[in-house]
Amino acid sequence: MAKLFGIEPMSNADDHRWDLHERDDGYLPDSDEAFERKFEEWQARDWPDWLAKHLTFPFTVTREEDEDDAYFAPGAVKAPFRLGHKMDVLALDEEDIYRGVIVRVKEKGKTGSVPLCDLKVTPETDANYWPVREYVVWFANRG
Repeated sequence: MAKLFGIEPMSNADDHRWDLHERDDGYLPDSDEAFERKFEEWQARDWPDWLAKHLTFPFTVTREEDEDDAYFAPGAVKAPFRLGHKMDVLALDEEDIYRGVIVRVKEKGKTGSVPLCDLKVTPETDANYWPVREYVVWFANRG
């Protein structure tokens, strides 16, 4: 893997035993204790700083979540940065108290800002998959 600014990106070989697994009662961690340890680690993180150290830009994502109900409006599917769209993340943009880390994205020549918690890195073999996945799971569970 290539280093960017002297930083070695995480790989799929890193320890992700906290990750969710399918069970009868949903997708949950294999061990509640492992998840609690990981959650405590996440709570102590300065997410923008940690992400800046672990992400390599640009990378491709798909928008998996969108709180805006405008996608039900006629023509919304053609608007950039919408649910189900692929785009490239160019950089970390800012941190919002309600939407978390915001990233700068580009789709079909247009740039905009999208919450990182709404995104999934594609393909999953991308070195940025696990750092973004950790952030998304933490953001969803932050209470």
